[in-house]
Amino acid sequence: MADKPVRADKATAVAELTEHFRNAGATVLTEYRGLTVAQLTTLRRSLGRETTYAVAKNTLAKRAATDAGISGLDTLFTGPTALAFVSGDPVEAAKSLREFAKANPALVIKGGVFEGKAITAAEVNKLADLESREVLLAKLAGGMKASLSKAAATFQAPLSKAARTVAALQDKRAQEGGAEAA
Repeated sequence: MADKPVRADKATAVAELTEHFRNAGATVLTEYRGLTVAQLTTLRRSLGRETTYAVAKNTLAKRAATDAGISGLDTLFTGPTALAFVSGDPVEAAKSLREFAKANPALVIKGGVFEGKAITAAEVNKLADLESREVLLAKLAGGMKASLSKAAATFQAPLSKAARTVAALQDKRAQEGGAEAA
């Protein structure tokens, strides 16, 4: 009889992990062996509010990934595993994890899931090399503003040329009219 509550707890844990896998834009699997509770707390804070960092049993996490329709992670579920479920910008989360791993070598990035597909640890690092969404949007906006300014100048050029031509003609007529009067 003591097994039933444990099984119910496991089923609840699997259902919760499955939901995290389904709702996350990206998930990064890490090994946290050797990190203190204080270091894990610091890591959670550095990941921000849009990333949930959870320690999970490998068997439960593997079942949850399968239930969420994600394959290709089975070999990553070895050793102590913690999952970073990213609902915000995956680039920022990957950067935070990489920076934390540099400062704390005990944290090992194993791989993850991005847009429903399994990715390697090297691909997580490549993701961290990208610029954040905000930076890319700012660059795009800057490029668009420059293009619009250039277009406005191009459209304005014939008008100002025409205005200068009309002014020159008026000056010429005024001079010719002044010369005839003299």
